[in-house]
Amino acid sequence: MHYDAIILGGGAAGLFCAAIAGQRGRRVLVLERSETIGRKILISGGGRCNFTNLGTGPENYLSANPHFAKSALARYTPRDFLDLVERYGIAWHEKTLGQLFCDGSARQIVDMLVAECDKGGVEIVTGAQVSSVEAVDDGYRVSSHDASYAGAQLVIATGGPSIPKMGASDFAYRLARQFGLKVVEPRPALVPLVLGGEEVLFRELSGVSAPVETSSGSNKARGTFREAALFTHRGLSGPAILQASSYWRPGEPVDVDFVPDAPDGWLIAAKAQAPRKTAAALLAEHLPQRLAETLADRLGLDRPLGETTDKVLRAAEALLANWRFTPSGSEGFAKAEVTAGGIATAEMSSQTLGAKRVPGLYAIGEAVDVTGWLGGYNFQWAWASGYACGQAL
Repeated sequence: MHYDAIILGGGAAGLFCAAIAGQRGRRVLVLERSETIGRKILISGGGRCNFTNLGTGPENYLSANPHFAKSALARYTPRDFLDLVERYGIAWHEKTLGQLFCDGSARQIVDMLVAECDKGGVEIVTGAQVSSVEAVDDGYRVSSHDASYAGAQLVIATGGPSIPKMGASDFAYRLARQFGLKVVEPRPALVPLVLGGEEVLFRELSGVSAPVETSSGSNKARGTFREAALFTHRGLSGPAILQASSYWRPGEPVDVDFVPDAPDGWLIAAKAQAPRKTAAALLAEHLPQRLAETLADRLGLDRPLGETTDKVLRAAEALLANWRFTPSGSEGFAKAEVTAGGIATAEMSSQTLGAKRVPGLYAIGEAVDVTGWLGGYNFQWAWASGYACGQAL
């Protein structure tokens, strides 16, 4: 059987692309290696799927080419996807920072995508272990363990290697290289960081969370986020750290401001107002008690503020505003929510997501070197890139 398009991967991007192309009259086949489609959708957002973010813009993405995502994001917006969600009667709610979740279950999003595929007559095959892909005269031939399929066009929508227990792999990159496309080195993103050396003592705060501001990365690609950080038995996690991890590279520091709202000179002002108060007690007004005590101890502030010189307090204030952690590593692809890097955008058309030098070959979603922040941005890239590609097939 010959298809107009074969889409490899039955995740968010692949299913949406298939639905768009199918409803345009294209004969579309989706091949999913696992027995279940949309597995990452089902576990996302604590099972309620953070399906988009109202504030989505190109600035919410990392890529070797920060302009690449602009075209697709402009042509399919969060409002467009929300309109689709509402047409299916799926109740939703907004959390902080524009994050939208299902009131019920992430299963509703998967069912919606399947219904949209059904409208376009899309054929979905699960359990399809692809053994080979080759270019032929009239397009592409894809072989699995028990079947062979032919298609005029081929879409790589198999994602990245994050969360391998969900069946994730580097298949997209191997396939891209097979056809001569460059790949930006993949690395774990939105991932907890590990502390070692002298910073191991912070692991004793496992379970403690605090609102902070984090910064990481180089000047050209530096991210700053104000959310909660969580100390774990291995190091650092929580939204602020996960966000920072996407910009972090091994050997680099992550800077944490433990008191981002405190004005300059606040410790000296506190000394004048309450000279008998200890630094630990003062910090406990802003931070959890255990964290306050640990920071005061590391700063050597073990006496009342009135007995501490202004010089020492100024130095402590500077450190609290720019506490530098140097992680020994991350928890890797096993715990990463997404993958940074991927198929190089220099190889792709930002209009169609098609490979410039390989006719009929496309790549969408997480397989491409476009990585969103935490909070629904990666799903919006899946919808937007899937839409752009589906319109081009």
